[in-house]
Amino acid sequence: MKLIKLDAIDSTNEFLKALSNKQELENFTVVTAENQTKGKGQMGAVWTSEVGKNLIMSVFVKDVLSGINQIYNLNIAVALSVIQALELFNIPGLSIKWPNDIMSYNSKIGGVLIENNIKSDGKVNSIVGLGLNVNQINFDHLPKASSLAVICKRNFDKEALLFGIVAKMEENCILFSQNPNTLWDEYTRRLFKKGIPMPFQDTNDNKFMGIIQGVSPIGKLRLLLEDDSVSEYEIKEIQMLY
Repeated sequence: MKLIKLDAIDSTNEFLKALSNKQELENFTVVTAENQTKGKGQMGAVWTSEVGKNLIMSVFVKDVLSGINQIYNLNIAVALSVIQALELFNIPGLSIKWPNDIMSYNSKIGGVLIENNIKSDGKVNSIVGLGLNVNQINFDHLPKASSLAVICKRNFDKEALLFGIVAKMEENCILFSQNPNTLWDEYTRRLFKKGIPMPFQDTNDNKFMGIIQGVSPIGKLRLLLEDDSVSEYEIKEIQMLY
């Protein structure tokens, strides 16, 4: 694993993407930054972080996905890797809020953004961005956010977390090539609020009840509705109210 440490950057994802376009990168090359000025979340959302407090990282992944139909497999491998690594540090109440927010109890402690580049031969290179709230304790304007320090009442070594997460990513990417069903089953089991009746809201502000059943092979959320039908939803088509 090659590790590139930066003091400040607009976006670790953008930096690593540009680097991968200029030169051949070693698989699982990692870029970290103490400060990120233009962090991105899902669907163009902005991700902000207190300087020096949190783990901001991007990982270059290649030779894992063999085609576009497997893209969601990497989401699963990465989200599970973060959860499994955090368990080694005794972080309680961990789950994955679809598609790939990292939760501790009812609070968001991290998020994943994966950007894929599909080559002419069908191979996929991916930039995996992760923001993990580690030692930040002030979340005045983010009532649903928290951090490892707040939850566990102690500070954490960010580099130890980084190495733990990347090691799990390498393990899970190998496991996916051998037995993908194992990781799919674990991802489904760890989904936030799975099997519990929850209120949701669609893009027209209509509220309805649903029970999370799982995720489709292409990453759509499967909900059991009140009429006993099962519907699938894209990212941003619905929002869980919790």
